[in-house]
Amino acid sequence: MRVLLTGHQGYLGSVLAPVLAVAGHEVIGLDSGLFADCVLGPAPADPPGHRVDLREVPAALLEGVDAVVHLAALSNDPLGSLAPDLTYAINHHASVRLARLAREAGVRRFLYASTCSVYGASGGDELLGEDAPLRPVTPYAVSKVRVEDDLVELADDDFSPVFLRNATAFGFSPRLRADIVLNNLVGHAHLTGQVRVLSDGTPWRPLVHAADIADAFAATLAAPREAVHARAFNVGWEQNNLTVAEIAAHVVEAVPGSEVVITGETGADPRSYKVDFSRIRAALPGFHARWTVKAGAVELAEAYRDYGLGGRDFERRFTRLARLADLRAAGTVSAELRT
Repeated sequence: MRVLLTGHQGYLGSVLAPVLAVAGHEVIGLDSGLFADCVLGPAPADPPGHRVDLREVPAALLEGVDAVVHLAALSNDPLGSLAPDLTYAINHHASVRLARLAREAGVRRFLYASTCSVYGASGGDELLGEDAPLRPVTPYAVSKVRVEDDLVELADDDFSPVFLRNATAFGFSPRLRADIVLNNLVGHAHLTGQVRVLSDGTPWRPLVHAADIADAFAATLAAPREAVHARAFNVGWEQNNLTVAEIAAHVVEAVPGSEVVITGETGADPRSYKVDFSRIRAALPGFHARWTVKAGAVELAEAYRDYGLGGRDFERRFTRLARLADLRAAGTVSAELRT
C-alpha cells in the first residue's frame, strides 16, 4: 500500500516507519517537525515526508494514498490539561478533518492511534475489554474518545477506520520520550540512582513496547477488512498489567545500585485500570506482543548508558511539555504551537 504516516518524526513514528517499509509499503511521512531533532543515538532514516501542521493538511496530500496511519497528536497529559483547547483543536478536530479528507480522496483504511487511557478511572481488578465503559479523566483521553465516535460515523463500504487503543508505551526509540512511565523511571535511576515514584505506587497501568505497537499497526494494515472494520483493539499484553510500584521494582533490577523512593507527593492517581488484550490476538492471529516490562527496562538502561543520556536532555529535550515550552520561549513556535 501507499501509506501516509502522520507523526513519522515522533517517538512511535520513528519505530513504525521502518516496520511498514520492511512490510513492503511505500511510506510517506507527515509531521510538524517539533520533535524531529529530539534524537538519542544514531539519527533514524526517515521516509520522504511533508512538514505540515496537522490542522492545515491540504487535501492534495491524500491523493493516491491507500491507507492513513494517524499517530500525530499532542500526546502528554499535563500539556493537555494546561492547554485543553489546543488539545481538542489538534487531537480531535484536526484528526476528524484529516479523516474526512482521506475518505473524500478514496483512502480505504484509516488506522487511528487511540489509547487505553480511555478507560482511565475504571479501577478495580476486572480486565477491561474494548466494550467496557469509557471513563477518560484528562483532555488527552477525552479527545481520543471523541475522535473514535466521529470516525465511526464516517465509516462506510469504502472507508474503514480502525482504532488501536495502545497501552502506555515504553522502550527505546531513536526519538526518545522521557515523560512516559517506564522511560522516565529508568532515566531517573540512570542519572540519580533513585527510582522516584510520585504517586503512592498503587495505580495499575497496562504497558506495551513501541516495537509491539508498530507490529500491531502493520498487522492491522494487512488484515482482511471484515476483521477490523470500524472496530477498536486494545494493543498490549496482559503480562504487562502492573502497578507503578511493580514497574519501579523492574527498574531497580535493570539499573544496579538504584533504589525505589515512593514519595506519594501527588497522592492517589485516579487513572488505574487493567486491560484485556484478547480481541486483537483473535482478530490478528499473527500478532502477539513480545516485550515484557522487565526486558524493556534493561533495553532502556543499556541505551541510556551507551548513548550518554544527560540530565539536561532528559529533563528538557526528551520531555514533551518542557520541549514545547522551550520552543515557545525561543519564538520557534507560537502560543498555538504553530511554526
